[in-house]
Amino acid sequence: MGSVISRALGILKILLDLKAKLDGIEGRLKCSPGVPVSCPTTPFWMIPPSSIADYQSPFPPHADVVIIGSGITGTALARTILDYIGKESLSVVMLEARTTCSGATGRNGGHINPPLYTDYVQLKEEFGRDMAKRIIRWRLSHLYELQRVAFEEGALEFCQIREVDCLDVYYSKEEYAKAKELLAAWREDMPEEAQKVYSVDDKEAKARLGFGDQAVGVIVAPGGAVHPYRLVTSTLSNLLKRHSDRFFFSTHTPCTDISLSSSQAYYTVHTPRGILTTPHIIHATNGWSPHLLPGLLAKAILPFRGHMSAQRPGKALAHSFTPGSRAYVFHSGNHGYDYLTQLPSGEHELMFGGGFLRNGQLSLSEVGEVNDGGIDVGIASHVAGALPIYFGLDSWGPEAEPVGDVSLLPLGRVKSLWTGVIAASVDGQPWVGRVPSQISRRKNPSSSLVPKRKVDGSRTEVLTAAPGEWMAVGFTGEGMVNAWQSGRSLAYILLGVEKEEKLEEWFPEVMLVSEQRWRKASIGRLLEKF
Repeated sequence: MGSVISRALGILKILLDLKAKLDGIEGRLKCSPGVPVSCPTTPFWMIPPSSIADYQSPFPPHADVVIIGSGITGTALARTILDYIGKESLSVVMLEARTTCSGATGRNGGHINPPLYTDYVQLKEEFGRDMAKRIIRWRLSHLYELQRVAFEEGALEFCQIREVDCLDVYYSKEEYAKAKELLAAWREDMPEEAQKVYSVDDKEAKARLGFGDQAVGVIVAPGGAVHPYRLVTSTLSNLLKRHSDRFFFSTHTPCTDISLSSSQAYYTVHTPRGILTTPHIIHATNGWSPHLLPGLLAKAILPFRGHMSAQRPGKALAHSFTPGSRAYVFHSGNHGYDYLTQLPSGEHELMFGGGFLRNGQLSLSEVGEVNDGGIDVGIASHVAGALPIYFGLDSWGPEAEPVGDVSLLPLGRVKSLWTGVIAASVDGQPWVGRVPSQISRRKNPSSSLVPKRKVDGSRTEVLTAAPGEWMAVGFTGEGMVNAWQSGRSLAYILLGVEKEEKLEEWFPEVMLVSEQRWRKASIGRLLEKF
């Protein structure tokens, strides 16, 4: 009898603990994320910091466009807007709450590794074959677009952008078999895009690719990798030089509020450095977007915290592959995966992250968590210790010894461990476009305030679409294959040149923001995927 009571009390305790966790998640999701914390963890990418890490332009009283956020999305927006129209036209202010590129872009793994066959069948069922193909091609376009940008900005070598083999490594026979079925279905509809994608079964995967005994198969596809912080900071540095009279950038300047009273002609943007007015505000803040767009809160965008690390590879690992030539996703269970890239120079550091979804179980403490100044000890332990197991102890070998100057980083396997805030879109697609008043809870300025410039004496030329708020957010952990083109597309929409740039041919319209899409959004739609 005592054991029955003890067992019942144990089950009750588990249920009470689960309820407490769920109540905590609900509470976090219902609260505004606020502005980013002032003392975040320091990513390996930011050591040493960029020369514009703490840049502050003179603070103008007015701008034609205000961009909130200095990550890859905000940078794509600024570059497209400033370079598209040319000189003597639109003025752009970019606001950053902390140092330059200190949000998700400066904290990710550097993967330019688009989900392809794993998503295609579901995309096809939800949106139809043509739209599913467009979404896949959109994701694939990012590597070549980012390579083009890096080349034009003179940063190809500095930002280490490169083509790599992307390896999906499976540890469950059932999951690997399902993956091969999905690959076959995708290959049938998109044979050209799938022609360089192939599978490698267990024995060959171990012998040829250097994995541990637990791996049952690998699917290899072309992809890319980059030093994301250097790509963004190089581009922003060049924009500040090219457009010194029109581009104003202010770090340590969070936007704390946006107001528009009935007597005001423009939006008023409130910051610790002062206020400025503008007809256009662009939200490129991803996980923090519900702070200024309350209609997204616990409705369309769900923030959560991810963990990343930089690690020295084991001494034997270099025998398995050329350093920097591969990226990995380790599928260790239903919806559970970790991800890895390796740098092509230096100590050939392994940029390894994940642990949020393990064996199909969510790390509930990270859902709704926006404090990237802390870590979860359990996830951090997984991230710090999993790599020798994935590759096998024999393939890993003895721990590597530090090389060169070790004054900035600790000794041992883990050189750096940090967290970052990710924004999950409840319907799985980014949110790109004009913000409806239901989301912003604010009205738009008068359409007569659209920025113009004089041409041919008295004639004027309209430079943008009607005033309003805009957003490009919700990349669900896949920012490197969604964010740049989202920012670029939104810039064209704001400039009113969608037709000239033929957006209907390459931009997936299912990503457009609309009141109807917002009304359909619910957390339940996201949970159905797990």
